[in-house]
Amino acid sequence: MTLALTATAPAVAPHSPTRNQPDTEASRPVEPRGFVIYVGLDETKAATDGTSLAQLVDAIRELTAEVAPSAETYAAVALAPAGVGGRDVDVVRLALQDPAALAKQRGDGGGSQQDADRHPDGVIVDISRKRVLLDGEPAGLTYKEFELLQYLVLREGRTVERNEIIEHLWGAEDDAPSERTIDVHVRRLRAKLAHYQDIVRTVRGVGYRFDRHADVSIRQISAPSPDLF
Repeated sequence: MTLALTATAPAVAPHSPTRNQPDTEASRPVEPRGFVIYVGLDETKAATDGTSLAQLVDAIRELTAEVAPSAETYAAVALAPAGVGGRDVDVVRLALQDPAALAKQRGDGGGSQQDADRHPDGVIVDISRKRVLLDGEPAGLTYKEFELLQYLVLREGRTVERNEIIEHLWGAEDDAPSERTIDVHVRRLRAKLAHYQDIVRTVRGVGYRFDRHADVSIRQISAPSPDLF
């Protein structure tokens, strides 16, 4: 979802072209006329937060009208293929043809320096060393959190049901969790993955799936055995 706000700006002095400088749009001075906020959120996550995209748009519009009554607003919903990987806000920016996001996807160096500094290494799931790095820093996962992520990673692109996770990670242990407890484990894992949490996707009513994207790399000694799948 994106919200574009426009507001009346102070008048600026008229620009008079010189004899050698034609009055073209490119030659005119620029001024701020509003801004865009990209909100990465799907309906499932919105429902988990007790709201919806429509309610969120209405709330932002009401706040804008209260703070700046002269502002005009326009909201557009970003549509993307179901289950596409990547951070929600990045998916939204690409779906709405944000120039910086498109340039970064093409790899032509058009992304902002802030994005380059924020994601120097992305997510590294190092299976051989049992660790996860976020932008070069350890994610601090517990043993079970790493085992959960690893289980999903080795089944990349396949939806794994909750009962399958319980069976393979806890087996016949007396303290095996319930399916609801698995949801708690996933929430904690996502919290530690911070702005990369969307690599673990919820398939509503079924389970969870790992989605790799450009910021994710997997390190392992050898390929997983086919019988894992």
